[in-house]
This record gives sequence, structure tokens and C-alpha cells, in this order.
Amino acid sequence: MLADTPAMMTAIGFDSPGEADVLRPETMPVPKPGPGEVLINVAFAGVNRPDVVQRQGKYPPPPGASTIPGLELSGTVVALGEGVTQLLPGARVCALVTGGGYAQYCLAKAAHCLPVPDGLPMNQAAALPETLFTVWHNVFERGYAREGETLLVHGGTSGIGTMATMLGRHFGLTVIVTCGSAAKCAAALKIGAHHAIDYKATDFVEEVSRLTEGRGVDVVLDMVAGNYVARNLKCMAVDGRHVTIAVQGGTQAEINMAVVMARRYTLTGSTMRARSDDFKALLAHEILECAWPLVENGALRPVMDMRFPLDQAAAAHARMEGGDHVGKIVLEA
Repeated sequence: MLADTPAMMTAIGFDSPGEADVLRPETMPVPKPGPGEVLINVAFAGVNRPDVVQRQGKYPPPPGASTIPGLELSGTVVALGEGVTQLLPGARVCALVTGGGYAQYCLAKAAHCLPVPDGLPMNQAAALPETLFTVWHNVFERGYAREGETLLVHGGTSGIGTMATMLGRHFGLTVIVTCGSAAKCAAALKIGAHHAIDYKATDFVEEVSRLTEGRGVDVVLDMVAGNYVARNLKCMAVDGRHVTIAVQGGTQAEINMAVVMARRYTLTGSTMRARSDDFKALLAHEILECAWPLVENGALRPVMDMRFPLDQAAAAHARMEGGDHVGKIVLEA
């Protein structure tokens, strides 16, 4: 480790699941990197919906993962584990992690780190990995989205929604989003969505049909599940792909399988956290090749909401659960 690395650090923990106020700072040893890992002095950590669900006791860390919340971060490499040759101490990186981001120091797989280019502020760098990995895999790999197609995204002003909008724009998709208010629809259009539907004021199924002149969309990125699935299918064109990445509206859905067959729909979905290290390394490499140049040249930047000090993680969670945020919330370590 670098000489000035302390033995102890502040991290965010909780004794038992509950509301946001169960989160509290605690002191614990700075971890040591194992084979293939790096230790990062955290600058910022992204706050994501899975962190909230973990705090509620509904999304436990996978075996071997840190129990500290936090799935993405930015910072400076301060120590290398055995076999790490692609990074050096002092490198500025952002990383996807399986936990541990809400801390002053965090371990990451070296292969899951991306270089922070000059001109990218560290708070923005911390807001990229979770949404970028998730959207790239689910929209472009699982959803097979390609130039000229139309993408429907629910939660258009969330971190995932804003990233899907921007990436879709960059890669030639027409992007339709749903939001929960006229103000959020206006924000989504400013971010880059071609169309924004206030689902509280308009039936999004009817509006998608109108916007696409009855054709429907090619890909749905669904964070709701539940009774939205059947409605989403009504929005889809022949050979459409439906990709579920969260189940905020419930885990059960009832659909007409005859319609799925007749219209040749593909229903798929994924979670990122429990995927293998090798899978995430391959995904990081593809992002580095295909999407990261947009970050390097300044064309892709995350939409930022608010930053909170690390010891105010509870307030950050309350902000997310309140639903008023647009874009990413981060913690400053």
C-alpha cells in the first residue's frame, strides 16, 4: 500500500434492515487487496436502487461480497493485489463492485475498473459504472438494439433511464420514456429523449401506439415488471424484445403466450451483481471499446442530481426513495 494509507476507515453500515435512518457511519479496518484486486481510495460512490433494496433486507449481497452497500465508485488506486499489471498506484479509476462502495476505501477487481479521463470530474465518474454496465448489457446485448430501432424506457429520469436515453441517442435509437410528472417529462426531453409520456396523465400503451403510428417499439427496458409486463407487450412491434432489470411493481406477471408466439416476442432479463467476475471483465472490455470513447471525448456524461457527504448516506437514500431526483445521487467520501 502507499505509505499514507491508514489502517482504519469510515464506512456505512446498518445493524438490521429498515428505513433510511438505519444507515450509520462506523469504523472498520481498511481491506487488503487479494489476487486480481486493487484497493481504491474512494472519492465518490454512486447511490443506486439496489442499495436501497439491500438496506430494506430484500437484496442480500452475494456470497463473498462486502456487506457494505455501494455498487460503484470513483477514486485513486493505492495498492495492487497479486497479478495486477494493468493498473498502477495513483491511477484514477471508476469501478463496478459487488459491494463496499460506501466507504473511504474499497476493493475492486482490476478487470472491472475503467480509466477516468482528464476532464471527467470524479463525482461524475462514480455515477457511470452501474448504469453503463447495466444499460449496455441489457439494451444492446440482451435486447439486441440497433440503429434505426425504437426503445421504450420506464423511469426516464432515473439513473438507468437517463443513461439508456443518452446511449440510445448516441447509437441511433429513437427513445420513448415514461415519467411520473410533466416536469420530469420536460427534464427527460432536455436530456435527450425523443418522446416523454406522463404515465399518470396518459395511458402509455395508447400513447406509444400513437407515437409509433401503430407499429410499436422494438425494445422495452422494464424496471417495473408486475402488471406492466402485459401492457409492455401491447407496446411492442413484431419481433420485439422485452428486457426486465428490476421488479419494483412485483415479481409476478400474467401474459398471453399465444400473443408472444404470434408476434415472435423475446422476453429476457438479468441482474448484474451476482454475475461472474469473468463476465463482468468481458463486459468492461466491450464497454471500453464501444462506449468509453464517448466518455473520453466528452460526448457522454451522466445526469447528476445531488451529492451528499458519506456520513449522510441516510439522507441520500431518503432522496432516492422520495422520487424527486433526476439522474444520479452520489456520496462524497
